[in-house]
Amino acid sequence: MRRTTLAQACATLAAACASLPSQAALDAPEIVVLSGRADLVSGGDALVEIKWPAGAATAMAKVSLNGVALPGVFAKRPDGRYVGLVKGLKDGANVLAARVPGAGAQITLTNHPLGGPVISGAQVGPWQCATKVANPTATNPDLGDPLDAQCNIAAPVLRYQYRTLNGSFAVYDPANPPPPGQIASVTTDAGKTVPYIVRIERGVINRGKYDIAVLANPADPTAGWQPWAVADSWNRKLYWKFGSGCEFGRAQANPGSVLDDVALRRGYMVASSEMTNYGTHCNDVTSAETVMMLKEHITERYGPIRYTFGEGNSGGAHQLHLHATNYPGLLQGLLPSNGWQDTWTTGREFADCGLLKRYYDSGVGGQAYTVMDRALIAGHRWNQVCEGPANVNMASRTAFYMDPQVGGGGCGTHPDRWSASNLDGIRCTLQDYNIAVFGPRDATGYAKTPQDNVGIQYGFAALQAGRITAEQFVALNEHIGGYDINGQWQAARMQADPGAAEVAHASGRVAHGKGLGEVAIIAGVNWQVDEEHYDFRNYVIRNRILSHHGDHDNQVLWRYKGTPPDFAALRFDLMSEWLARVEADTSGRTPRQKIVANKPDAAVDACYSAARGWSTDAAYCNTSAQPSMASTVAGTGANAVFQPGADEWPVFRDTRVASGEALTSDIMKCQLKPLSAADYTASFTGAQWARLQAVFPNGVCDYTRAGVGQVVPAPWQSYMAGPGGTPLGEAPRSVRIP
Repeated sequence: MRRTTLAQACATLAAACASLPSQAALDAPEIVVLSGRADLVSGGDALVEIKWPAGAATAMAKVSLNGVALPGVFAKRPDGRYVGLVKGLKDGANVLAARVPGAGAQITLTNHPLGGPVISGAQVGPWQCATKVANPTATNPDLGDPLDAQCNIAAPVLRYQYRTLNGSFAVYDPANPPPPGQIASVTTDAGKTVPYIVRIERGVINRGKYDIAVLANPADPTAGWQPWAVADSWNRKLYWKFGSGCEFGRAQANPGSVLDDVALRRGYMVASSEMTNYGTHCNDVTSAETVMMLKEHITERYGPIRYTFGEGNSGGAHQLHLHATNYPGLLQGLLPSNGWQDTWTTGREFADCGLLKRYYDSGVGGQAYTVMDRALIAGHRWNQVCEGPANVNMASRTAFYMDPQVGGGGCGTHPDRWSASNLDGIRCTLQDYNIAVFGPRDATGYAKTPQDNVGIQYGFAALQAGRITAEQFVALNEHIGGYDINGQWQAARMQADPGAAEVAHASGRVAHGKGLGEVAIIAGVNWQVDEEHYDFRNYVIRNRILSHHGDHDNQVLWRYKGTPPDFAALRFDLMSEWLARVEADTSGRTPRQKIVANKPDAAVDACYSAARGWSTDAAYCNTSAQPSMASTVAGTGANAVFQPGADEWPVFRDTRVASGEALTSDIMKCQLKPLSAADYTASFTGAQWARLQAVFPNGVCDYTRAGVGQVVPAPWQSYMAGPGGTPLGEAPRSVRIP
């Protein structure tokens, strides 16, 4: 037997030790929270990856939470990453540490309750839970009694639907399934062919019911559903359905439908929450918070999401635009329809239209105004857009948004709603539902409002064009007045509460071109010029993007008269292709540069009519950022009205643009300038000028300057420290420890 000398043993030991990395040679590990920002964790858990430095002895790795070891939580997963689902987080700060010999790092995970809030500030109340369903059905399951005041439940409930051979959805009962031959099959965009069976998870997050739908095998509903072992039937893409309307409810309601055939058959997961349905919950900050929290839940239960895009009509479009402005990264693509630009600058027009209708109906100015006069004063196709009797008109919205006693079933019928004899009751106004953003105006506790029409010259563009007389203009502005904090008409103009206009802009309640320019947008622009959903809103978005970025290359307008064949699928597939290209772009470009550089050839402005089909002729489709209002006029004299022909695509305006504001239509309270006769093409008598000076004692709007408090909003603001918003700054990163 060969003997090893002491010298040889020492040499061997020295060589072995030299092969181990020294503490100084190792970089610190990086701890990455995959399910969201480390400071915005919710629900007590987080999906975390640890990126060990090269040469680290991971077999000797130690991971701890708040000083307590987490054995078996982290492991090298099939994709080669070292990932674990950290559970048991306490509310507030939690320290997660990871160490190997020679290197260590830690990160603080700030956890928030599953019932919220995380960023939205004080929650509105009271809040009525509706998790217990007295007569449950296959599509409206019983979630059980709520566990607490935030309506949390014991566990989500699963239900199933399948696609029939005739192209409809039907209830799938796992205990008594239909014959396989009656179930359609589908091939996802990842090339996986599976039975077209959809699993729908219903639960409660942020006090609201949510639904998540995805292709799944009910014979083994847990197969593959680990965040590091994603089921083949899911392509790891998420499609969010945002709901329309605007209501100030205080009770749980069901989410919108997630049975979207276009998305599901392609392998997408589809999500919806009542808190992202403006028809029950008109608060865009809580909507964004809910998307964030539910995306965290999906990542932790199903796996990381590749990208997310959303669809929203009317009030759903409000949310899309506001989320892109305020919480970049939450959505990568937007599919707005009936595309209101945001909630507050369109809310100005609801107030304007209520004031205009009252003025015309009262006859107080002693002037007659034709349908064409009224259309030009408001900027619309005709008077019904503002005043009715069109079924959907903006004057009908005025009290709904501004009068604390009015509202839909969620607030206006609440037994404890505010009234003159119940001053402590629930106030059904937009600002009061968003009091966590704007704050109280005084000891009454009523929320501040940014509504303001001081200096607004109603009908200015019509006067300048010689379409109304100087007397019509003066009388209108003399008598239009405003609304008080309780939505009641007053002779004086409305004035924003101190600081409210500043909050509206700095907090991002006015959708801004910066964030709007950093997502892919394919707007479905229905030919709608007769009622409140008229299509000018999409051009407002276009001009806001143009104003900030110098172009609007990330926004596509698809106008149409009569729904084009396969329209939903065309838009969906083009957006999916666009975002897949962006995802594959590993260059150092900025997010906006990637959006523009990877825009598919088909992503161009276009218009469609049944008679002519699709056209990409920008002049014909009238898709310029400064679109023409040219239209055929039917009738003459007092009977004249805009009546666009089949091949005419005029774009009308809103009340503020018709009053002299730019096409960005984005000022809550204008800066003032002195009255000057040189600013008018019309001539005024001495008496008329004196009356005009009395209407505008401090001057009129100066649209050559930014509005009061008009700034680029900082992204990712939180209201947990109080109204006004505090930018969170960069997401926390792990730091080295000994």
